[in-house]
Parts: sequence; structure tokens; C-alpha cells
Amino acid sequence: MNYSADRLVGEHISAVAAKMCTAARTAPKAKGFDGIETFFLTGEDRFALADEIEKIGTENDKDFFLRDAECIRNSGGVVLIGAKTGARGIVPCGLCSFDNCQGMLEAQGRCALAITDLGIAVGSAISVASDERMDNRVFYTAGIAALRLGLFSEKITIAYGIPLSVSSKNIFFDR
Repeated sequence: MNYSADRLVGEHISAVAAKMCTAARTAPKAKGFDGIETFFLTGEDRFALADEIEKIGTENDKDFFLRDAECIRNSGGVVLIGAKTGARGIVPCGLCSFDNCQGMLEAQGRCALAITDLGIAVGSAISVASDERMDNRVFYTAGIAALRLGLFSEKITIAYGIPLSVSSKNIFFDR
């Protein structure tokens, strides 16, 4: 059997994305709270995300959103990782700048530990991509667009996207 390099690269990107989602899921979390969601977009779903990023950039006159949208279009797919930012109920804490979790919830704030959990999950995911020699970059623009599109469950309030690419030159640098 003869497999083309393009086919193998596409399969490898999907396999790495699955490992990245696993790494994000198994990353350490405050109080063991499972508040992370992950998934992988390819094809038309990836293009819809890029279109939304571009739309946000145009609405806000932010060229870097347009640049990120183009990177997503040129990527092999995008891993999305989001976090539920509800209270973790750890006392004492106050890392969110509120006196307690109730105050944070009443002000519709975000739990600092949830955001930390997201950062650890993203770090775990990109370490997998790096171990597999997969070009990647963390885009907050992709997270914003995914939230606006309603791609996550309604409990997810903060997210990042990680586009993946295999090419002779990293498409995410010197853009």
C-alpha cells in the first residue's frame, strides 16, 4: 500500500489533536474539579471559526484577528480548550480579588483557580504538540470566536484555540 505524505500528515494532525485533548483533560486541576472541555475542528468547522475571528477583527478594527483567521484557514485543524469559571469553594482564597466565592459569583467574576486550570490544560496540550514536532500557537482570538459561535457548552466562559500545522516553515511565525 502506498500512502501519500499529505494523507499521513492529515492523520498525524488528528492523532496529535486527540493526544492534546487527552493531555488537557488529565492535567492537574484545583480541587480535582473537572471544568475543562476540549474538541478539535477541521474542514468547514475550522473555516467557520476563522470567519468569526475575521468578523470580530473587522468589527473592532483589530488587524491581528484577521492575521489569526488566516493562520486558522491555513492550519490542519484547531484544538479548542475551554473552562467553566464558576467558584471552586476553596477557603481561604481570594485570588480572584473578591473576599469569597459568593462575592465573586454575585459580581459575575471568574474564579482565578479555574483560569489557572485552563492555563495548565493549555500548557499540557501544547507540550504534546511540541513533543510531536507539530507547529502550533495559542490564540485567544480563536477562543473568543468559539464562545461567540456557541461551540462550547454554556458553562464554558473562557477559552483558547490552538491551530496545528505541518509544513516546511512554521505558519504561525513571521506572519
